[in-house]
Amino acid sequence: MTALRSGRNPTRGSRAVLLGCVAICMGLAAPRSAHAQAPPAAKPATVPTATPSATPSATPSATPAAKPIARPSTGVADASDASGTPTPVNPGEAAEEGVSPAPAVLPDPIRLLGGEVQAGTRAKLGWHASNEVAGLQVDTPVLVAHGVSPGPVLCLTSAIHGDELNGIEIVRRVYHSIDPETLSGTLIGVPVVNLVGFQRASRYLPDRRDLNRFFPGNPRGSLASRVAYSFFESVIRHCDYLVDLHTGSFHRTNLPQLRADLSDPRILAMTKGFGAIAVLHSNDRDRSLRSAAKRAGIAAVTIEAGEPMRLQPEEVEQGVRAIESLMDSLGMIARFHLWVDPQPVFYESIWVRTSGSGILLGSVEVGDRVEVGQTLGAVVDPVTNARDTLKSPVRGRVLGKALNQVVMPGFAAFRVGIEQRQQDLSVETTVGEGDTHDEDAYDPLQLEGIDPALEPEDVE
Repeated sequence: MTALRSGRNPTRGSRAVLLGCVAICMGLAAPRSAHAQAPPAAKPATVPTATPSATPSATPSATPAAKPIARPSTGVADASDASGTPTPVNPGEAAEEGVSPAPAVLPDPIRLLGGEVQAGTRAKLGWHASNEVAGLQVDTPVLVAHGVSPGPVLCLTSAIHGDELNGIEIVRRVYHSIDPETLSGTLIGVPVVNLVGFQRASRYLPDRRDLNRFFPGNPRGSLASRVAYSFFESVIRHCDYLVDLHTGSFHRTNLPQLRADLSDPRILAMTKGFGAIAVLHSNDRDRSLRSAAKRAGIAAVTIEAGEPMRLQPEEVEQGVRAIESLMDSLGMIARFHLWVDPQPVFYESIWVRTSGSGILLGSVEVGDRVEVGQTLGAVVDPVTNARDTLKSPVRGRVLGKALNQVVMPGFAAFRVGIEQRQQDLSVETTVGEGDTHDEDAYDPLQLEGIDPALEPEDVE
């Protein structure tokens, strides 16, 4: 009635009100669409659901929380219990979840002689002194086993004197018994250092010089000095520990034994890792490989075992056991060793010499324990049958001896070691002169054609 009185059309008024409401609703909906905001929580059915396989969106809130997160440091996923506390997932479960365990970190490859040996592998490399030296172009084999775990570099050298065979077999057995996939550290073996001397069945280099009197060498010196320099710089500089293998020389034999400077604490500790092998304190001989290595900061010892020009299984076996025991003590391998005898240590030794000439006939063997006044052997005149008996002046053990042969007066026939008590073996022990003169290395023939004034180191 009111509308009729005012003269207005009721139908047109209702339509205007309706259009105004629609306009207001459209105005409110436009900004919501432009900003792509999520619908109100009261209407969850309108929210798009993200799945784990879907491509991640730019909206952080869409990240699913049901999947466990793998830790990069271990490669093993964590799960959470009802309380929210993380619980470790074992590798088997991680594999089922598709998470691969992180690989173990392997040591870096060892670089030597222009080659590269990867962790867990072995390789044969080659060393030669110089391309210009006639007769030495053939590479000397250098065997390398590089382990899968960090550890020291142990070097084994033998046949610096080309007629000494036991050390060659010791290096072969030790090296080929090692599995690089279980080795910690690196083993470097040089079975034949003096390859030319070995091929000629000679102790010396072609110029009759003793290679073990020229280390660390000189790149501009004599042939022996150049060979020594090349070998020392190319191989020995890479070592942390060195075992140089030798035998007796010139019709002599030695009880398997270590020779080491026991006044050096590091070397003393090293000798204790060799097991029950005898140890003889021996001062460094000037310009020997052992002496040069020690001066370069390398713990170095010598093993003497047996006689030259022979392969002696018993001496070889003792050498192998001693080196494997050392590697065990250095943490390089895990071996079980049962050496029930204590390690005999000799800080002093003496040579018993002949007073006449004739045929030497020994009465004792290396390793025998002798008392003061005990007969060691005799020198017999082949014409008159006169006998010159050799007796031990001390109580000790026969560490080395000359084989039966023709001898002259003053010939060093038997070496007797004076044993030190095990409880006295310590870094505080006062060490005396030790082995300053070694008859094992003396040969008057090596002076032929050599001026002693120029090469005094050739004379022991």
